[in-house]
Amino acid sequence: MVPSGDRSEIAFFDLETTIPFRAGQKHEIIEFGSILVCPKKLVELRSYTQLVRPANLNHITDRSVNCNGIKREDVKSKPTFADIADDVYNILHGRVWAGHNILRFDIPRIREAFAEIGRDPPEPKGTIDSLVLLTQKFGRRAGDMKMATLATYFGIGNQTHRSLDDVRMNFEVLKYCATVLFLESSLPDELIENSVTTTTTTTPETSSRRRRNTRTSPVSEETAESTTAIPILSFVSPAGSQTNPFDMSTLSNEIASETLQPDVPTMEEERDQPSKAIITSDQEGFLEPGVITIPSIKAVQVPLYHGSQITKPQLVLGDNKPLQLRCPDLKVRFGISGKFMDNAGRRKLNFVIDLCPSLCNVLQECDSAAKTISVDSGSGSEWNPVIIPMKGFLNSPTARIHMPIGLSGDVDRYAAEIQQRELSGAATTHKRISSNPSAEELESLVNPGTVLDAFLSLEPYDYQQRAGIRLVARKLVIH
Repeated sequence: MVPSGDRSEIAFFDLETTIPFRAGQKHEIIEFGSILVCPKKLVELRSYTQLVRPANLNHITDRSVNCNGIKREDVKSKPTFADIADDVYNILHGRVWAGHNILRFDIPRIREAFAEIGRDPPEPKGTIDSLVLLTQKFGRRAGDMKMATLATYFGIGNQTHRSLDDVRMNFEVLKYCATVLFLESSLPDELIENSVTTTTTTTPETSSRRRRNTRTSPVSEETAESTTAIPILSFVSPAGSQTNPFDMSTLSNEIASETLQPDVPTMEEERDQPSKAIITSDQEGFLEPGVITIPSIKAVQVPLYHGSQITKPQLVLGDNKPLQLRCPDLKVRFGISGKFMDNAGRRKLNFVIDLCPSLCNVLQECDSAAKTISVDSGSGSEWNPVIIPMKGFLNSPTARIHMPIGLSGDVDRYAAEIQQRELSGAATTHKRISSNPSAEELESLVNPGTVLDAFLSLEPYDYQQRAGIRLVARKLVIH
């Protein structure tokens, strides 16, 4: 059966299954439920639910009944999975799939079920695993991230552990989480600082739910590990961008896993605010890595802005002056990449450079100091090292340099001064090219193999469960 018609809807789905009670036994689907959701209006368009008779009714045990309430007599006269396979295929194939823990559990079960009846399984054009997504974006403020716990956190009722009910609850939880993230991104100081942490108590009902975090058997773990990786979509645009977290209009785009390539996107997920331009007409305040004493590097907490009660980490030297680097003769490994946008529609530009030993040593110490203060402050964010090891290249570490977005409001201007080094006999002069370069200018100047001097500020960040250090260009001198 070949699905027809519009496939733009998001297919939220959930399975109820038997629970294996001996080695080698598989989970058998005993209920399938799904809703199709408009990605632009976030409204339910259609729904489908069906109890399914497993191949062996004896596989429905008291343990599985305690989890979902589905008894043998409930399904003994229901269709088999082979009977509903066309419906399931038509609902899922070619759409974005969404659900809680679907990458680890539901998707492998769907593929197993189709394999058992000798049919090709449906394929998604993208997936949204809300367990992965909310753990990364929303954090563990709601507790263990099980669906029942999240529902209790938002006060939207008790989980029934039936497919269609769980799917609709999953959809509601995602909308609540997206709304909170949207509001926090609008007024981060007020809402994040003044938010009240809710302590969620795990109930017997919550802990009995076998699938979300505890029902995975050795069989399913092996299946999940051997399953072909499926790209994960999120409420934001492709990984590394920082668009509106409530915008779901981009969910139709399939995102493949990224490795470090010339057009690799930014991995850091920091709050995307225009950087304050620093006057760099001279070299005052910028130190070459070779003159910096490694033990003098430290990280301290400073106010986010003047008068703010929220602090941020800052890298300083022993005299508590902000650490800024002048890095001569850097070689560009990968040129300007700008395939992602900020909230204002401006391209986020960065490039990758090779690291010399002295710069590598300084960055390693900065990374260690910033990570320590992050952990000491109670952050549970995943740490992204500033130094990027290059697979396949021995002793060739690299780092990414970001171009700051200008304050002028121009769509395609960046707050970094660009100069050209000129040699005249024994004298060396610097000719200013631009104080607010465009993306096109930067792309023409910063190419693989380009040698340049970079004046850098080091900006620790901790945002949406990711933390690290950004190297931000304040001035570039092209050789």
